Amino acid sequence: MCGAKQGGLSLEGVNVAKEAVVQGQVLRDGEPVGNAYVRLLDRTGEFTAEVPTSATGHFRFFAGDGEWTLRTLAPKAEPVDKSVVAATGTVAEVVIAI
Repeated sequence: MCGAKQGGLSLEGVNVAKEAVVQGQVLRDGEPVGNAYVRLLDRTGEFTAEVPTSATGHFRFFAGDGEWTLRTLAPKAEPVDKSVVAATGTVAEVVIAI
């Protein structure tokens, strides 16, 4: 995962034209949630990948084109699922409120 910067993750060094990027931030009451986990599940619900959020609540996946589910797991919160569509040449920005 790339380092977080003000306003989101930097795409420096990422060739977005050749990647399907899914990234975002996990928030609780408007505040970033660090050390949560975001899972990437395929359209059948199968586990594909998992990343921890940064101290600023950010995460990033490089996914294949198609429909995905992001499942967020954090202390003192119920799991939250959010649908997202990934497409090569785009960055899907997602905010997940827990």
